[in-house]
Amino acid sequence: MIQYSLVENHLTAEPNDFTAQTVNVRSFGMSEIVRRIMARNPGLSEAQINSSIEEFIREACIIIEDGGAINTPLFNAQPSIAGVFHGAADVFDPRRHRVRTNLLLGTALRQATAAIRTQKVQTVENVPYILEVRDVVSGTVNEQITPGGVLRIRGGRLRFLADNPENGVFLIGENGNELKASAMVVDNRPSNLIVVLPSDIPAGSYELEVRTSLGASGREVRNLRTRRFNRELVAVAD
Repeated sequence: MIQYSLVENHLTAEPNDFTAQTVNVRSFGMSEIVRRIMARNPGLSEAQINSSIEEFIREACIIIEDGGAINTPLFNAQPSIAGVFHGAADVFDPRRHRVRTNLLLGTALRQATAAIRTQKVQTVENVPYILEVRDVVSGTVNEQITPGGVLRIRGGRLRFLADNPENGVFLIGENGNELKASAMVVDNRPSNLIVVLPSDIPAGSYELEVRTSLGASGREVRNLRTRRFNRELVAVAD
C-alpha cells in the first residue's frame, strides 16, 4: 500500500489545485532485497544470490555498452542519442550530443504498479515537499543529475539554514552512503531551491532528500524536518 497526502500544487495557476505527495515510503537497498529473497528461499545462500544479481547487472551493462537493448519482465532498456545534427553529413560530437539509456517498466513491474493500493493520510504540516527536480545541464526532469551541474528543486517549505551542516540537499546512494549535494546554494526559497552539485558524485542511482531546521514561522526549530523525493535520480559521469 502507498500512503499519500495532498499538498498545494504551485505548478498550476488554479488556486485550488492539489497534488499527491507520497509519505512513509520505505526504500530497499540491494542488501535488504537479498535478505528478503533468502527469507523466502532458505536453500539459497547470500553469496549465491549476490553472485547471480551481480552477473545479471554485469551482463546488462555489457549489452548496453555494445549498443544493444534489454527486454525483461522487470524493465526495458534501450540506448538513444540526444541532440541536434546539422545536416546529413554531421557526425556525433560529445559537445553537442549525448548518449542516453531510456528505461521503461517491464510487464512484471507494470502489473505490480497496477496492483498498488492507496491510502490517503493527513497532511503533515511544516515538512518539506518536493514536486520536481530539474537537472539544468541535461534539461531532464525527475530523471538525471549531472556532477558539477546545477539542480533546481521545486516544491514547498524547502528553505533551509545554509550554515547548518545538518541542513541542505543530500543524495543517498544504493549502498546507503550519503553525500551533501548542495556544494553551493544559488537560490534558497520555500518553493524553489537552486544548488550546484559537487563535481565528484560517483555514477549511479540516488535518492534526493531535503533537510531543514526551519519551522513554519521561519525560525529554527529543534527537530530536523526532512523529505525524500519519491523518484530515483541517476548520476551520469562524463
